[in-house]
Amino acid sequence: MATERPKPERGLDRNLRLCGGCGMVVHKADRCPRCDSPVYDRKPHSLQYSLALLLTAIFLLFPANSLPITQLTNQGRTTYDTIFSGIVSLVQNDMVAIAVIVFTASILVPMAKIIGLSLILLTIKFRLKLSRRQLTFSFHVIEFIGRWSMLDLFVISIVVSLVNMGQLLYAKPAPAATFFALVILFTQLAAKSLDPRLLWDLECEDPNDRHQDAESR
Repeated sequence: MATERPKPERGLDRNLRLCGGCGMVVHKADRCPRCDSPVYDRKPHSLQYSLALLLTAIFLLFPANSLPITQLTNQGRTTYDTIFSGIVSLVQNDMVAIAVIVFTASILVPMAKIIGLSLILLTIKFRLKLSRRQLTFSFHVIEFIGRWSMLDLFVISIVVSLVNMGQLLYAKPAPAATFFALVILFTQLAAKSLDPRLLWDLECEDPNDRHQDAESR
């Protein structure tokens, strides 16, 4: 007969809290005795802030992909490229490697981050039966790849600099570049605002106390 798995124990169950200012473990105190920062069980309103920032990023994703991201002027004739049309142009001009970088940084990575964060937030909010271990791993991956999210804008800057070396050809970023940068910023802020320990609180809490809303955390 299989033995019942014991309920995981948290630091909160022993009145232990982690100071967000200096990282000190605090016992039964509302302020850190070392740096005097306020100490909380979990980041206050972490779920709400993260959800609001993520929804903002999703809203900004539409103009980032539909508006032109580069403006090219060749002998007085001006053309515009969106992210997708720019990728197609790169492939047609045999610059497949750069096209792959742009596609990964500007389409694949932002969408993966938004989907991953959405799953984590929905799991916390609605107590979905998804693997906490895999979601925690996904959260750390999202944080890691966030530092590479601006790679697309760096590629555009380099290409624009190279193009502008000519005398009859002029290129500059278009409005979508700003929206794209804001998408990256808000997804990063959404990840930073989220307290991933909320995922594991779902396994540790007493079933009789599950009527408490996540907002109280």
